Amino acid sequence: MFGSLIYAARRSVRNMRQSPFLCGAAVGTVAVSLSILALFAILALNVQELTRHWSEEIQVTVYMDVPPQEEALGEWIEKIEGYPEVEKVSYVSRGEAFDRFRERLSEDADLLEGLEPDILPASLGIGLKENFRNRAGAETLIEKLRENPSFSDFRYGQEWLERFETFADMLQMIVTVLGGFLLFATLFIVSNTIKLTLYARREELEVMALVGGTPLFIKTPFLLEGALQGTLGGLMALAGAFVFFELFLLEGLAALPFFSGLYGIIFLPGSHQLLLVLSGTTLGLFGSFISLRKFVRI
Repeated sequence: MFGSLIYAARRSVRNMRQSPFLCGAAVGTVAVSLSILALFAILALNVQELTRHWSEEIQVTVYMDVPPQEEALGEWIEKIEGYPEVEKVSYVSRGEAFDRFRERLSEDADLLEGLEPDILPASLGIGLKENFRNRAGAETLIEKLRENPSFSDFRYGQEWLERFETFADMLQMIVTVLGGFLLFATLFIVSNTIKLTLYARREELEVMALVGGTPLFIKTPFLLEGALQGTLGGLMALAGAFVFFELFLLEGLAALPFFSGLYGIIFLPGSHQLLLVLSGTTLGLFGSFISLRKFVRI
C-alpha cells in the first residue's frame, strides 16, 4: 500500500514535468481565481469588521416624561440589565441631556439662553449585546419595556438600522455569489486542463489497463497530480494576495474615511489562509476526479 502511494506520487510529479505547459495552466488558473477570491475576502472581512464597529453604537433609548425616583430607577435598571438582549444601561438626567445638547450646538449654544433643562426628557440608554444588535433584537426588547407605563417613548434609529442591515445582507450575498462563481469557473477550467493531459496519455492508460492495472492504481497518480497542482495554486494565491495587500490594500483602505474608525486593516486570519490553500487542493482533486470519471473509461 505504502509502495503504491510512493509510485503514484512519483508518477504524478513525472506527469507534471512531461507537460509543463498544461501543468502551469492548471496551477495558474487556480492561483488567479483564488487570488481574486482572497482579495475580495480581505475586503469583505474588513467591511464586516467595520459594520461590527458601527453596530457597537446601536442602542435603545427610552424616554420618560417624569424623572423617576432614585429607588425606582435602581429597580428598573436592575430589571433591564437582567434581559438577555441587554449589555449595559445608563441613565441620562434632564440636566445631562441639556448639557449634551449644548455641546452639540457648539457655537450656537447661545440659542439655549433662558431655557431650562426641563425642556428635555430624562432617558435610559440601553446598549445591546452583539447578537441582538439588529432590528429584531431592538424590537423584542422594546416589547418588554412597554410593560412599564413610565416609559413614554422609544428610539433605536430605525431608519439607520434598516439601511445597516440591508448593507450587511447585500455584502453577504455578493461574497456568496462571487465566491461560488469563481470556484465553479476554476473547477471547470482545471477539470478541462486535466482532460487534455489525460487525452495526451490515453494510449498509455489503455495499455496499463490491458496488462492488469486496476482502476485505482491507474487513476491515483492523476488524482494526486490534480491535488498537487491545486495546492501549488493555493499557495501562490496566498502569496500573491499578501503581496498585493502589503503594497496596495493596507494603505489604500486605511486612507478611506469609512475605515478610519478601525484599529487596523486586517489580512486573512490563519484559519482563512489554511482554507484558501485547502480550497486549491480540493479544486485540483475534484477537477481530476471529474475528468477521470467522465473521460477515462477504464
